[in-house]
Amino acid sequence: MTDAPAAVGPLRRRMIDDMTLRNLSPATQRSYLHAVTKFSRYFGRSPDRLGLEDMRAFQMYLVSQGISWPALNQTVCALRFFYGVTLDRQLLGILRTWR
Repeated sequence: MTDAPAAVGPLRRRMIDDMTLRNLSPATQRSYLHAVTKFSRYFGRSPDRLGLEDMRAFQMYLVSQGISWPALNQTVCALRFFYGVTLDRQLLGILRTWR
């Protein structure tokens, strides 16, 4: 996955590198980056400054907007990857999706 180097911050670059190392497809990488960007923009802060309650509130917002189950699931997977792998925060045991 390639991005213009000038437009990529260190956190985004690290996430891209983590996804590349784990051989995630380019489509999955784009989807995960989009989900984390949407999460960050929703709160107007860097995602590394957001926590579990913010993730829960974001999930509730997405559900209230009528997000489909597959899209919600992919968003949650993206956030779990970002926090669990890129930030190495093991506090996400409760971040799940429910049907």
